Amino acid sequence: MYNFIDNLLKIDPYQIIKAEKNELFRSYFEKLNDHHYDNCNEYKVILDNLKFIKSNKNLESYPMLPINIFKDYNLISSSKEKIVKKVLSSGTSGNSLSKINLDKVNALNQMKVLTKLLETFIGSERLPMLIFDQDPKNNPKIKFNARVAAIHGFSLLGKDYCYVLDKNDDLIFEGLENFVKKFGNQKFLIFGFTSLIYKALLSQSSSNKDKINLSNGILIHGGGWKKLEKKKIKNREFKKILFEKYKLKSVFNYYGLVEQTGSIFIEGFDCNYLHTSIFSDIFIRDKNFNILKKKQKGMIQLMSLLPSSYPGHNILTEDVGELIGEDDCKCGLKGKYFKVHGRLKDAELRGCSDVI
Repeated sequence: MYNFIDNLLKIDPYQIIKAEKNELFRSYFEKLNDHHYDNCNEYKVILDNLKFIKSNKNLESYPMLPINIFKDYNLISSSKEKIVKKVLSSGTSGNSLSKINLDKVNALNQMKVLTKLLETFIGSERLPMLIFDQDPKNNPKIKFNARVAAIHGFSLLGKDYCYVLDKNDDLIFEGLENFVKKFGNQKFLIFGFTSLIYKALLSQSSSNKDKINLSNGILIHGGGWKKLEKKKIKNREFKKILFEKYKLKSVFNYYGLVEQTGSIFIEGFDCNYLHTSIFSDIFIRDKNFNILKKKQKGMIQLMSLLPSSYPGHNILTEDVGELIGEDDCKCGLKGKYFKVHGRLKDAELRGCSDVI
């Protein structure tokens, strides 16, 4: 059941064209869907009530789970004894959080795939890593949430880790300065959530801070865009300011969900579009759940081959996006490429969860 991930790891994740990918992805996705049907009772109830025909080969027809279902139900497609980790989504105080159950195989596949995807952009060499977040070891109250999970995942490509935010998420300037003095003359990796990086580096002026040179850094950042909407900070402007202030030119935004950890979508080289890989797929749907054509805005549906210990392989998100094209992006990466425009207003998608 799980062997196909190792098979796909042998393929360049961003250089497989539509016809080849469709055949591979559909066959493995069907097996994964059958696995969840056979091993997760709630998922079986959903598909039975929707009268879904298992032999159907059309990817677009597989029932999507609304993302909120993981807040309402503790879904598992593995035996409870094998669950080694439970990841919680990030959320505001008072809101319920998604609960994602990982067994050893699923957790390992997440790490393998994330590493494979990132190698395309930063290489396979482990780099000194500057992390714009709190050190989880210094705050035992921090739960294993989306932020911590992301740090653990991306740290696989790093070494000599340096956390530069305190318990209030404020910049520890001395830590940043010392890291740059030690590693600034060589290639190094920078990771953090978008809003935290903005707060630490761009929201407050400081003559000392502005002297920091990050020109040899490679920044991977994601999430947190909602907090910047009120400031009217868009992706292009974010990159422009980072270059003007810190000479940071290698900046890659990524899009992903804790419900599909490891199967992230990263911007291509200088194209500002997010890309699918051999491990993922995307559809854009209108309010009636019909598939939209290219360059039409609608709800984002994400498919992933990674979730095996929980049925998170086919999710309707609360995000709005548009498919731009496939296999012909100017950056050279193959596969579908798309934009994310933000969240649905007052979104509360239920759908399939109502039939449990």
